[in-house]
Amino acid sequence: MAYDDTNVFAKILRGEIPCNKVYEDDHALAFHDIQPQAPTHVLVIPKGPYVSMDDFTRDAPAEAVAGFFKAIGTVARQLGMDRTGYRIVANTGEDAHQEVMHFHVHIFAGRKLGPMIRRAP
Repeated sequence: MAYDDTNVFAKILRGEIPCNKVYEDDHALAFHDIQPQAPTHVLVIPKGPYVSMDDFTRDAPAEAVAGFFKAIGTVARQLGMDRTGYRIVANTGEDAHQEVMHFHVHIFAGRKLGPMIRRAP
């Protein structure tokens, strides 16, 4: 799938849409989700035109990949999520219900999150 630079996260990166920023560096931008699914729900997006984990890990320079994942850890520590635990989720593609076609990671925390998914019958 080709990257669409009109997606909402591309617009946030360009400053066309505001966000409640938590963290930013050369590799990533982190901000609070506008429809949180946990008491703390932060999105972390890379600063590049990547649709999914697949093309990000395939096409991004190693420095960008490492910097992005370091940013996730930095955000979790900055918000105190490391003290009680947190979950990171990255949906890739239609079957995983990826809604915005710009690679992003959700960080959930602030309550007991329960099991990931139900076991297959």
